[in-house]
Amino acid sequence: MDPTSRELLDLTVERVRSLPVLLIITFRSEFQPPWIGQSQVTMLALNRLDRRDRTVLVEQIAGGKPLPEEVSEQIANRTDGVPLFVEELTKSVLESGVLREEGHRYVLDRALQPFAIPTTLQDSLMARLDRLASVRLVAQIGAAIGREFSYALLRAVSRLSEDELQAALGRLVASELVFQRGTPPDAVYSFKHVLVQDAAHGSLLRSSRQQLHAQIADALETHFPELMDSQPELLAQHYVEAGLVEKSVAYWGQAGRRSAARSAMVEAAAQLQKGLDQLALLPDNRQRQQQELEFWSALGAALRFVKGQGTPEMGHAFARARELWEQLGSSSEFLHVPYGQSRHHMYRGEFDRAQRLDEDLLRLSRQRGDSAGLVLGHDCYGRDLMLVGRFGSSRCHLDQVLALYDPISHRSLLHQTGSHPRVSASGQLGIALFCLGFPDQALARSNAAIAEALTLAHPPSLAASLAQGSRLLSLGGDNVALDERAGQLIAVATEQGFPLYRALGTIYRGCGKAGTGEVAEGMSLLRTGLRAYRATGAETRMPYYIAVLAKACAIAGQPEEALSLLEEALQVVERTGERWFAAELYRHKGELLLRQGVSEAAEELFSKALTIADEQEAKLWELRAAVSLARLRRDQGSRAEACGLLAPIYAWFTEGFDTPDLKSAKELLDELS
Repeated sequence: MDPTSRELLDLTVERVRSLPVLLIITFRSEFQPPWIGQSQVTMLALNRLDRRDRTVLVEQIAGGKPLPEEVSEQIANRTDGVPLFVEELTKSVLESGVLREEGHRYVLDRALQPFAIPTTLQDSLMARLDRLASVRLVAQIGAAIGREFSYALLRAVSRLSEDELQAALGRLVASELVFQRGTPPDAVYSFKHVLVQDAAHGSLLRSSRQQLHAQIADALETHFPELMDSQPELLAQHYVEAGLVEKSVAYWGQAGRRSAARSAMVEAAAQLQKGLDQLALLPDNRQRQQQELEFWSALGAALRFVKGQGTPEMGHAFARARELWEQLGSSSEFLHVPYGQSRHHMYRGEFDRAQRLDEDLLRLSRQRGDSAGLVLGHDCYGRDLMLVGRFGSSRCHLDQVLALYDPISHRSLLHQTGSHPRVSASGQLGIALFCLGFPDQALARSNAAIAEALTLAHPPSLAASLAQGSRLLSLGGDNVALDERAGQLIAVATEQGFPLYRALGTIYRGCGKAGTGEVAEGMSLLRTGLRAYRATGAETRMPYYIAVLAKACAIAGQPEEALSLLEEALQVVERTGERWFAAELYRHKGELLLRQGVSEAAEELFSKALTIADEQEAKLWELRAAVSLARLRRDQGSRAEACGLLAPIYAWFTEGFDTPDLKSAKELLDELS
């Protein structure tokens, strides 16, 4: 089953939970569906037929006429209770000529020779096809086309007359090896079982099989040109079977681009990888390297969502693309390659390396006057600067993205990078504005990013904007709105198969649950989400996500574990340099220590949080740290000093008193004065 059909099946199983629908699905034991064990799902094991049932089935296939006991015995023994095997072997015997009808039963026409009954299903199917020699070619052509094939395509490939073709198909249908829907020339045929198709296809010599697939591909291009746009992967596969590598590469590339444009990223990644596998068969020259660059860069963009941005697979794809890009002269057409590399290293918490890539990208784009490269450079540099706590500089770069982005001249960036630059920059800008002390502007930017992503109908951009919006609501403590937004993120990520964003949705939903009092469920979701997030190779923002879990532990009355988690988060900060949430980590740790009566250590941590926030121009972090330290001073009897700490930073805010942080500060100031 292809990945999109699998997603559709999973969604259908979930949807019928509340509908008057009976859905019956058969599958082999190696298939592991995620919905087994759900209340609306019942499993039935289909065992092999016992000996009595095998005999009954043999007689039914023989039209109710019993076969000689020794024949029935051999069929029962050799089919091992597999219904398809019983059916095919019985038909093979009936067609073999060893039996004749005599009244209401079959009798042996001659002595039954050893091995007269084929011992395997493959042998049985081949024996039946051999006895249909006059139509074997038609079966082989159909098998090369696929499990299902149309009369029109079969006619174009076979070059038989209408009478010959219809007679041959009539015999195949009568044998029940092939089923028919509709009437020629609009008929569609399908093999009874994939094993029948495999038997017919496997009976072709290699050279004949390659020639036949080449004829099918040529017929598709000639008579069904619309398929070149709608199903390029079909032509690609036939050219692979035909051994025509260059043609297969061209169609795999077209298929991958088409899937990516439809946000079918799982299919896109698989198709691009198949194209790369074919490219490896061609001579290593400049033309092949150019094609490889196209495939690797597109594969990297697809893997960003299929695997996760910190995974080795995405890193390898962009590293190989970078190598080829530099070999071929570093053309502006592929400036999204260093952009993709920067994202990979950022998600792995390798911020120094990511920023060097950002600076190189901006420098090269300025030298060439390339506005698209500048958009990408400012976008990734603004994001990386924010993560290391340089909020003011981050804001400047993200503002540049919004100023430079042109929806007409830069529209190709959406497919090259996998996300919309303006949507990405708006969402990131919302976080930077929040930390800088503009919560209302931050929320407006975040909502605008989500609204634009919805208008674009581009699932990857929508998932990214919902994740950024969830982060903003989490930072602001709006747990009711956060639960709803996290649910939207999980729905999009599940539907599209984006593991990283599904993990983030689970984390934010856990944060919301813990914040609204459902602490046990919240902590369970947080731990599940963190495990899934780390499984994608991601390291970035881990200090924040660990701090969220620590806060839930504190609510649950587990201060020691909360302190341990905050210490772990601070160690990550020291190791990676991700300092955007550092002030809050020190403040949270101080609050926990203060509850345990360790006021001197708490005071040091609050002061450190204030210093970091001031250095970062992070006014909201500064306000929170000032409130924590002012409360401590108040409790120590230094009310004037407490007021002096809080009043200046509170006066800086001009957006009103509609946020929890500002309300809390105002209440404390009113009390102190």
